Amino acid sequence: MNDILPEVTTTWQYLEGIVRDLVQSYGYSEIRLPLLEQTDLFKRSIGEVTDIVEKEMYTFKDRGGESLTLRPEATAGMVRAGITNGLLYNQRQKLWTSGPMFRREKPQRGRYRQFHQVDVEAIGYEGPDVDAEIIIMSSRLWQQTGISRISLEINTLGVPSARVKYRETLVEYFSSVKNQLDQDSIRRLEHNPLRILDSKNPEMASIVESAPVMLDFLDTESAEHFEALQALLDAAEIGYTVNPRLVRGLDYYNRTVFEWVTDALGSQGAVCAGGRYDGLVEKLGGRATPAVGWAMGFERFVDLYEACGGKAPVQEADVYFVAVGEGVLQQAFTLAEGLRDQLAGVRIDVNLGGGSFKTQMKRADKSNAEYALILGETEIAEQRIGLKALRSAEDQISVAWNELAATLADRLGPAK
Repeated sequence: MNDILPEVTTTWQYLEGIVRDLVQSYGYSEIRLPLLEQTDLFKRSIGEVTDIVEKEMYTFKDRGGESLTLRPEATAGMVRAGITNGLLYNQRQKLWTSGPMFRREKPQRGRYRQFHQVDVEAIGYEGPDVDAEIIIMSSRLWQQTGISRISLEINTLGVPSARVKYRETLVEYFSSVKNQLDQDSIRRLEHNPLRILDSKNPEMASIVESAPVMLDFLDTESAEHFEALQALLDAAEIGYTVNPRLVRGLDYYNRTVFEWVTDALGSQGAVCAGGRYDGLVEKLGGRATPAVGWAMGFERFVDLYEACGGKAPVQEADVYFVAVGEGVLQQAFTLAEGLRDQLAGVRIDVNLGGGSFKTQMKRADKSNAEYALILGETEIAEQRIGLKALRSAEDQISVAWNELAATLADRLGPAK
């Protein structure tokens, strides 16, 4: 787990604002979820024979003996909230959330045991059109942030009945090479052989590559759904690769799955991923409800943004109050608060801790403010203030207090 320091949070806040505005422009409403859920929620949704449930969840018993888990992902909590709060009954919902998640996995670049995630879900929608929309939405995010080193992979997992036949074929194939499987794959062979396709063991790569593919076992409806999705992505000029080995790491997916991957962040290439989970609402106690969504790890998003040359706008003081003399600081506070009332968005830094005029001017320069506002005993007597440019050759002027807000608004420009 790591601290996110002030020099980094500027970039986080900038990108969080872009994500928030983007998803809301597509009609998604924010929902905020608890960090803790009952452990059974994740066992039922993610699947007991997964790395997340078996190895990575932070699970403990509270004082009442109830097993609780720090959320390892947001989709299960989103569905649980929809069911318990009556949001899904004869309704369709477009929802998004963000915040910390927890998995005890091996730390890597951009991957921590407390990590942050943005989660976008469309619940109650069954056609390929919504699959296409959320992929197009994510593509727009890369456009808006200047991220270029990223590509889309898609696949379909079909419906459960089709996967039964595929599962049987996989078991037969992997059983024939059982002596070459690693221990995780041998364990998964009995309970969920599809998870072997998601193996990250490089020694398993050739075995997985030779395995049968789901596309050869698709039911007609899923095949048509996948073809329609591809047609919509083609029409929107979204480039993609069909990856028949893409299965995702959670058991609740069916039909469409996708990942945005990059070569800019080392071996772990997935940045944003998701898919369709039409059976999850019913599995967690609601009525049968189609749903689709994606999640994005924010640490990796920030890393990729910077790897592609992105740099957030610097947020520093616009004006710095220099206050020298007996009783001057009180008036500086009064003037500063008045400016904050009148000039929304202007960043104002008042000198704290005293100091000589020379010391305070050095602090003003170090703050990278555009202007210093100079207030002394003479200025208080005349109800005026000195306005000195710190980043240009403008002459210093004296401004009446009642004209200060208008003068700064003019100098700092319309954005202020």
